[in-house]
Amino acid sequence: MTVFFALGLLSLLGIIVSSIILTTRNGMNERLQGWVNLLWLPVPILIIIIDRICLKKYGVKKSNKIQLYILGALILLFILNLLRLQIQI
Repeated sequence: MTVFFALGLLSLLGIIVSSIILTTRNGMNERLQGWVNLLWLPVPILIIIIDRICLKKYGVKKSNKIQLYILGALILLFILNLLRLQIQI
């Protein structure tokens, strides 16, 4: 189990559940948004496929180490962006 595999499965589950909930609503806007949510399905599937390829090629330890570095960099960029937005106001 790697970090991106778990995040990919969670996002896949979230997209499917939110699409089912939105497409069963009465309003046309909600139904359309449910179908548009399904357009995001290739992204987590692609992440899972790339994760499985890297796992076979490099192994679990190296893959998790690199994925944690990537995730840490993304979280750091998110925090820096929040700080920038707070200073700007």
